[in-house]
This record gives sequence, C-alpha cells and structure tokens, in this order.
Amino acid sequence: MDWKKQVGALPVRRDKSGALRVLLVTSRETRRFVIPKGWPWPGVKDWKAAAEEAREEAGIRGRISKKPVGTYTYDKRRASDIVPVRVQVFLLVVEEEMDVWPESNERERRWYTPVNAAASVDEPELAELILKIADTTRQTRKPRKKVSGKAKG
Repeated sequence: MDWKKQVGALPVRRDKSGALRVLLVTSRETRRFVIPKGWPWPGVKDWKAAAEEAREEAGIRGRISKKPVGTYTYDKRRASDIVPVRVQVFLLVVEEEMDVWPESNERERRWYTPVNAAASVDEPELAELILKIADTTRQTRKPRKKVSGKAKG
C-alpha cells in the first residue's frame, strides 16, 4: 500500500493528583476526537512540525520527544478520494495552554484519562498507543524505608 506520511503530537500532562491526562482535539470536518497532526513540513524536522501542529490545532506548547513513540494508520477522507495515512507520533508534555490559538474557532480540545481518550478515538492503533504510553509513563513509586530513631550501640 502507498502510505502517505503525517506527523502528530500526543499531548499529555499530570493533573494535581499526579494522574496522567491526554489531550484530544476535534477534527475540523468530522468533529471526531483525534490528536493534533498534519503533513510533514519541508525543511523542518518531523518532531518540530508535530509541535507546531499541536500549537496551531490545540493551542498548546511544551516539551516534545525528538524520537517518535509510535505510529498509527487511518484513512483520510478527502472530497475526491480516500488516502491511506501513517502517522508518526511524538510525545508532547504540555506546559502551556493558550486561550486563543490559530484554530480555536474550528476545534474543541478536551483532557481525558488515558482509558477515556483511547475509547474516544476511532483509530484502534491510536487507542493502543495511548494506552501503551499511559502504561510506560505510569509513576512507579518505591516504598520509603522507615528510618528508626534508635542509635545503634
């Protein structure tokens, strides 16, 4: 199959309790929840293009991974045809949410738990990727050792 390439950002943050949250945005035409994504930008590294797509589509900025965390495929519907697309996904740790952004009048953004985000997207591979990221970024806390106040002697 002749796959077209897109780049996307998987925006995440920790809430006040430390739980992971995933940001999704609506697509402009179908209003489905998706991650911010778009076509690669000529002369721009894919991770930078993904970060810019996130700023334009979701009004967010943060730290983005320079290596993809995974890929997923979908069929992009256009007026005249359907194009098979493979999306390279980069993890974006959100540090800033803008009140107004380039596509704020065209899209809605919403924070989800990873399980609800996975259930809200139509692409099974994207759902799997969201759950995988949630699993690998889960906080692992080791129990603290109790320190005794008794002096050894």
